[in-house]
Amino acid sequence: MPSVVGLLEEHELAARRRVDGLREEADRIQAELAAAEQEWQEWAIARRRVGTVLATDDGNIADQKAAPGPQNTDTLSGARQAAKPKSQVPVWREGLDWSVLSVDYQRILAALADRHRLHQGPLSCQELAVMFGLDAVPAKVEALRSKAKRLVARGWLAERQPGRFTLAQGPAGQGGAS
Repeated sequence: MPSVVGLLEEHELAARRRVDGLREEADRIQAELAAAEQEWQEWAIARRRVGTVLATDDGNIADQKAAPGPQNTDTLSGARQAAKPKSQVPVWREGLDWSVLSVDYQRILAALADRHRLHQGPLSCQELAVMFGLDAVPAKVEALRSKAKRLVARGWLAERQPGRFTLAQGPAGQGGAS
């Protein structure tokens, strides 16, 4: 008759094998999940880029690039000014174009404009971070929250529910960047 200790050792060995097998399966699933998330983020980025290209300048992008001139240089210098770090966020008013904002603020507005156009609800900053391909770690999320709150304070965004952002009435009425 086997000893009690021997039976316990057999059960412990069986449990350890089961744990090892489950860990291997969990690692495989985690790797598959990471690959699927990466693919999803790439498709989301591609969709936003296509939407931006199609929405910008009513499809006249090729004409503007092919026809250099003073109009084109004004646009480029405006883009350089908009991309300056630590730029000020002006209070929104009728006719004010998104190009007065830095690129980071424009990205937030574009993401929320897409949601508005598709009649989808507001976004949290964590969801924005994931959309932008950022790690949803507190530092990144809080940086986005700071920018979103600044846009709310200046009338570009609305925060009807705490932590959930959408376009404000004025910028939403423009249908995006004018």
